[in-house]
Amino acid sequence: MQPTPRSLRLHIGIFGRRNVGKSSLLNAITRQRVSIVSEAAGTTTDPVEKPMELLPLGPVQFVDTAGIDDEGALGELRIERTKAVLDRVDLGVVVTEGGGWGGFEESLVGELESRRVPVLVVFNKSDVRRAGEAEAAALDRVRVPWVEASALTGEGVERVREALLALAPADFFDSRRLVADLVPPGEVAVLVVPIDKEAPKGRLILPQVMSIRDLLDGESMAMVVQDRELRLALARLAGPPALVVTDSQAFLKVAADVPPEVPMTSFSILMARFQGDLAEQVRGTLGIERLRGGDRVLVAEACAHHPIGDDIGRVKIPRWLTQYVGATLNFVHVQGRDFPADLSPFRLVVHCGNCVGNRREMMSRIHRCRLAGVPITNYGLTIAYSLGIFERALRPFPAALEALDAARA
Repeated sequence: MQPTPRSLRLHIGIFGRRNVGKSSLLNAITRQRVSIVSEAAGTTTDPVEKPMELLPLGPVQFVDTAGIDDEGALGELRIERTKAVLDRVDLGVVVTEGGGWGGFEESLVGELESRRVPVLVVFNKSDVRRAGEAEAAALDRVRVPWVEASALTGEGVERVREALLALAPADFFDSRRLVADLVPPGEVAVLVVPIDKEAPKGRLILPQVMSIRDLLDGESMAMVVQDRELRLALARLAGPPALVVTDSQAFLKVAADVPPEVPMTSFSILMARFQGDLAEQVRGTLGIERLRGGDRVLVAEACAHHPIGDDIGRVKIPRWLTQYVGATLNFVHVQGRDFPADLSPFRLVVHCGNCVGNRREMMSRIHRCRLAGVPITNYGLTIAYSLGIFERALRPFPAALEALDAARA
């Protein structure tokens, strides 16, 4: 069995000053020695992530951060990494100790609430000192839930778990569908999966696996073929499929083989809807029309795979965009969590489907692009637009087509 992908887990961030026992608390919650614990302040240097099943909620990802009040040049780097975690957590835990509540903690709660992230305050080290009446009353006034606990003795740790379960978004695990809502029960979706040099050895990429599982959960059927087998596969079906989903790189061949009346899209566009805001990224795709020679285009990839010779983000998309614009563009590439703080130098952001990230982080990046006035699109949308099959790839999504018509109008 493989664990639930990180992108589908509820992300819970643990924040606070140095040496308040954040790592000890995480170890107590998970009942494992996940983070290194020391009496020396600043032991945790980079965010430490721990996947686990928090029953009865489901799969979660704890993120233990460095003390955000760190000092020195190295401390500033740690603080920046910790702040980046704020953009991708679905639930925040602010750890302090009795008598330690102040403006710093209030600012942390404010940062999380400004992102509409539920917050739990934990007064750790309750075996040494309890929360003061004034501290408790201040949190009660602003309706921020809090508990007391001791990671050392275990007192109150179960109450922390119960509070996390109560605060977690009730519909997090069952409100979104990747593809099954587009394919009625009993109907067939054809998934086109090219096996080329970019395909991982012995397995499928995550969006393909997620699509198959989602179709099974929706009591639909999945027919998986390579692009060269598609025409034969369609001919063998008794009727047309409800949907064809393809790897974006095979868009042109698949579009030629699939009858015009059959809905068609790509795994990347499905991920744009599932992990982000499809309408916003559809509008952002129109930014391609405003590109001119010399403009800087940011290509962002959430995973950190080693690029191959004909890499989609470094070779194919730059080639297709350059051909469409008819001028030389300046492409800048980032991977993993390296997303620029200053987006003003860029005329367009082209993001991957974010299958290894989570939705909160993707929405944060979309929001930052919106604030900077920089259009953001994704791989599948960019490829479909560059190849002249944009509207066809969006036909399964009426709301996205409406957003496109409104943006053009």
